[in-house]
Amino acid sequence: MGGKSSEATAILPGPVHICGRVVILVILFALIAVPCLIFYNDAYPLQFSRLSCHSDPSDSSPTPSNNEQMKLERVLKAATMKDNTVILTTLNEAWAAPNSILDLFLESFKTGENTKHLLTHLVIIALDQKAYERCLQLHPHCYALNVEGVDFTVEAYFMSEDYLKMVWSKIDIQRSVLEMGYNFLFTDADIVWFKEPFNRFYEDTDLQISCDNYLLNDSYSLANNPNSGFKYVKSNNRTKQFYKYWYDSRIRYPNQHDQAVLVKLIKLSDPFIKEIALKIRFLSTLYFGGLCEPSKDMNQVCTMHANCCFGLESKIHDLNLVLDDWRHYKSLSLSDKSSYKPTWRSQDCRKKFDYHHIPKKMEHERKKD
Repeated sequence: MGGKSSEATAILPGPVHICGRVVILVILFALIAVPCLIFYNDAYPLQFSRLSCHSDPSDSSPTPSNNEQMKLERVLKAATMKDNTVILTTLNEAWAAPNSILDLFLESFKTGENTKHLLTHLVIIALDQKAYERCLQLHPHCYALNVEGVDFTVEAYFMSEDYLKMVWSKIDIQRSVLEMGYNFLFTDADIVWFKEPFNRFYEDTDLQISCDNYLLNDSYSLANNPNSGFKYVKSNNRTKQFYKYWYDSRIRYPNQHDQAVLVKLIKLSDPFIKEIALKIRFLSTLYFGGLCEPSKDMNQVCTMHANCCFGLESKIHDLNLVLDDWRHYKSLSLSDKSSYKPTWRSQDCRKKFDYHHIPKKMEHERKKD
């Protein structure tokens, strides 16, 4: 009996040996798993960033986050042109509601010249579930994106915390689209389209961007004031690096929106832009106008942007006027069109924009009147 007991004790491992083996296995697992996790996060930034995507309402079971990358890929693939280019826009519930910005945006494609077919290449990125549901009612290519901890169902007021999160989420998903190998033309939804714009873009350029003010008639001039609401970007190593740098720069420039940071990077000639040899050009307001600086030629204009405008109601009001001006132009005879001088009407936007830009002393005096 005593001999057998001693023999059994010698064969069976003690608790100390078992614990030691468990610790070794845990360490080995960590050494393998952590590098894999880092690699996956780098390859698929959307999964582990601030952005998480809604699943399709028809999906009853939870969908792993890596499937969201596949959903975005499917939507992009369905909408892409032959050269792997897609048109992107983003909106929330306030902009997607009936008789709001989305309706005007889509209508402009239908009333423009040679623009209706471009709707087949448009991907609408919805920032909340209500916007996604409305998109599905109107358009075939919709993608639902949620920014965690933020409610975008209501209008995000300029420079509010939610506004900043919203505009930076746009840059993040654009970066992901570039990483997937797609060129894109991004357009804010408060831009109405009149003519097919692609023949107005420059050939050998990585990033071309619209302007609030186009100065010196020079597409290279740093005096131009870029507006990130309309830009054509080719997917290559330079643009991928730049978008990552641009997005990360929100940390260096806190409490500033994407366009303000972009202006700093470009106008201050950030060394990184030279380092990666990024080719940037600015788009003329003759072709890509806005309420800041309207196009002076309806025979040439491709788009009009409700920039220099505060408030959703003001944008809707003035974009309706702009579309009416376009319809009037289209009703003219060819001879009248050739000599037509546009008189774009902008009422609410201009009044409110001027009011917000009154110096504080004058604004105080005005309030007393």
